[in-house]
This record gives sequence, structure tokens and C-alpha cells, in this order.
Amino acid sequence: MKKKTHEVIPFMNHHSYNIFFMNLANPLKIGIILCLRDGNKNVSEIMNALKVEQSKISHALTSLKHCKIVNVEQNGKERIYSLNKDTIIPMLNLIDKHASCHCKNKCCLKSWK
Repeated sequence: MKKKTHEVIPFMNHHSYNIFFMNLANPLKIGIILCLRDGNKNVSEIMNALKVEQSKISHALTSLKHCKIVNVEQNGKERIYSLNKDTIIPMLNLIDKHASCHCKNKCCLKSWK
């Protein structure tokens, strides 16, 4: 009997899951993700929106870029950051749907701005 790929080695992607969810568990990185959900931005625009110093934003963006959660394009001297439209935006929509349907506790639906 042929096993499914994910059943052959049960925790084959354990490390990648850890890194991915650690990015999503970090308040600054989530702030950046939600900021970019409103549209593409450069570092200065992200800094102004989140009121966080540039070095912290840049460090967080590096981690998000490595996981392909955010994309970056060079525009002259400026780097423009955007969310991965294939995976991250649909995932955010799914999280919103889950929260509105299943998270009836007011603390789960509270605005964090």
C-alpha cells in the first residue's frame, strides 16, 4: 500500500512549520503583515504606520522575506514590500472567516490597533 507523502515522514516539515508560525506569532511581524494588507509600502511607510524604529522593522522584514511571507521589489533606491498574494492573503482571509464564524469570545474579535 502506498502511503501519502505527509505520512511517510511524520514530522518532515516540522522545522518549516515552526519558523512559519513563529513569524505569525510575533506581534511586530503581524503588524507588518496587516500593514501590508492595506497595500504595498516602503520601510518608512511601515515605520510611520506602526510607530516602530527602522532597525526593528528591517530585521522583521528580513525574516518575513526569507519565508516568502513578504516580497520585495527594488524601485530605484527604494524597496517596496508586499504580501505574498498566492498564500498569505488567502490565509488572512481564511483566518478572518474562521474568527468571525468560530471565535465568539470578544477578546478574539477585538481590534488590536
